[in-house]
Amino acid sequence: MLTRTGSLMAAAAVPLALAAAATVLKAGHWELYADRHRIELAPRPRRSCPDCRGAGGWWVGGANPEMEACGCWATWRDLRVRLLPLPATAYEPPF
Repeated sequence: MLTRTGSLMAAAAVPLALAAAATVLKAGHWELYADRHRIELAPRPRRSCPDCRGAGGWWVGGANPEMEACGCWATWRDLRVRLLPLPATAYEPPF
């Protein structure tokens, strides 16, 4: 009986923990990506940034215009946890 009650409580706690994690990630300006190969946390531009106003950067003019990333997110590192190795492609030799 105790194991059944414990498992029901754990099953009820999982959605609550996921909702709390989603709220924390959104407030901290992080984007979560997960699949069977990796779990990745990547920074997102801040909407309250006075420089880019949430756009993530601005265009630098000239002959070849390019996007310059804002420091509100570009200086933060991505965090990755590899779970399973990526499958080898058919065009790549195995060694």
